[in-house]
Amino acid sequence: MPLLVLGWMLVFASPASALVFTAEFGSEGTGNGQFETPQGIAVGPSGDIYVADTGNDRIQQFDGTGSFIRAWGGFGSANGEFTSPQDVAVDFAGNVYVADTGNNRVQKFGPGGTFLAQWAGYGSGRTGFNGPTGVATDPSGNVYVVDAGNYLVQKFDSGGTFVTQWGSHGTATGQFGTMAGIGTDFSGNVYVPDSSNDRIE
Repeated sequence: MPLLVLGWMLVFASPASALVFTAEFGSEGTGNGQFETPQGIAVGPSGDIYVADTGNDRIQQFDGTGSFIRAWGGFGSANGEFTSPQDVAVDFAGNVYVADTGNNRVQKFGPGGTFLAQWAGYGSGRTGFNGPTGVATDPSGNVYVVDAGNYLVQKFDSGGTFVTQWGSHGTATGQFGTMAGIGTDFSGNVYVPDSSNDRIE
């Protein structure tokens, strides 16, 4: 259960009885291993840690001890560039998916940060995103995106082909207010923090 605070990364182990602090790494800044308002984190199948370094418009990759491996990105809208990326996810093959929030798209990279694909762009529903703020994968390789500005969750296959969507703006079951983050379990269930409605759906 990692916790990001400002420019630092705090790492906790989770034994049966209690959380135990094990390590921290990073500081505020723009250098390798430094952060500016990091907002998303994921752990790949090899144990590497990927951080959406939002304020620096990049993804940083670390090994399980917090040692810097590589970074990629930079401000912009070209393939492999980002504008305020808010979340990152990794599938079982090690592919990396980034919610490129300011560019209204999801980008897919290989395990080493090689650009593979991108999909959507500004729009509504299957035609695009409006401020995607969360991304997650399931055991089958499907990709789930929190399309916050459209109050939707959108589901894609690993190649970016649209599968389905659900949600709308409101307070009823299955509706959303302010949305940030998303998670899945090994059974393929999807969990969404519906922040302004003070609930998890």
